[in-house]
Amino acid sequence: MKVVFMGTPDFAVPTLLKIIDEGHEVIGVITQPDKARGRGKSIQFPAVKEKALAHHIPVYQPVRVRTPEFIKKLKEMAPEVIVVVAFGQILPEEILTLPKYGCINVHASLLPKYRGAAPIQWAIINGESKTGVTTMYMDAGLDTGDMILKAQMNIDENETGGSLHDKLSILGADLLIETLKKLEDHTAKRIPQDAAGAGEYASMLKKSMGKIDFTRSALSIERLIRGLNPWPSAYTTLNGKTLKIWKATVIHKHYEGSYGEIVDITKDTIIVKALDGALAIEMLQLEGKKCMDTNAFLRGSNLQKGLILE
Repeated sequence: MKVVFMGTPDFAVPTLLKIIDEGHEVIGVITQPDKARGRGKSIQFPAVKEKALAHHIPVYQPVRVRTPEFIKKLKEMAPEVIVVVAFGQILPEEILTLPKYGCINVHASLLPKYRGAAPIQWAIINGESKTGVTTMYMDAGLDTGDMILKAQMNIDENETGGSLHDKLSILGADLLIETLKKLEDHTAKRIPQDAAGAGEYASMLKKSMGKIDFTRSALSIERLIRGLNPWPSAYTTLNGKTLKIWKATVIHKHYEGSYGEIVDITKDTIIVKALDGALAIEMLQLEGKKCMDTNAFLRGSNLQKGLILE
């Protein structure tokens, strides 16, 4: 099958590689423009571009895919199907209706739940026990197209946004290959989404989301920490410096004191009071320092009980 692949970040890479390995003809890869990153503002390629160039696949990086010039180029390429995985731009109707088999999207949730930009992280933050991936025919709406296939998996109790991202990227690659086979043999179904089951919209992540509010339940804070690991990360403030929390455990015990107060310190943990119970911080990163376990952090500090994390 002649495939145009649209994708940008690491999540899209396994699907691209799987399409190549399965013998499909990837006639072009469309990805977002290169960006300057880091202190030196060095130009970095999107993850998908790096893999495409390594496989000698033509790469196109339009600032906007809806320009007449780019749509003309896409028509000249004449793909049988366009596969879209975390591309980052909305496709106009003229592109959606261009390929013989349509534009097929791999979305990291069990649609219609968690439509939107960050379904992986929100599933953890909201305490879901299961998640998965869905392939669907794209339409003019945001993640509202008819579904084709789903694959489900359990969310481990220690799952982070990063670990779940990696698992779902592999699951999505396998599901897309199965979807392409069904498209080719004309057995792919169109399953309309039930809008009533859509639930919460998985809005884009922002750094400000990571600010920990210790007046919330310990369980909700622990989920926030895991969901925002590795980006944008959950954080608080210790003596005027940003303190990122990378791992914590819920303690079901009542402590006297204020919310956010360090109520106990053990060899390996810093225990902080929350709305109900407390959090035992096990891995952290103080501003200007490397990430470390709490045991190592405590050996290099004179932290005392009674301090308030804000």
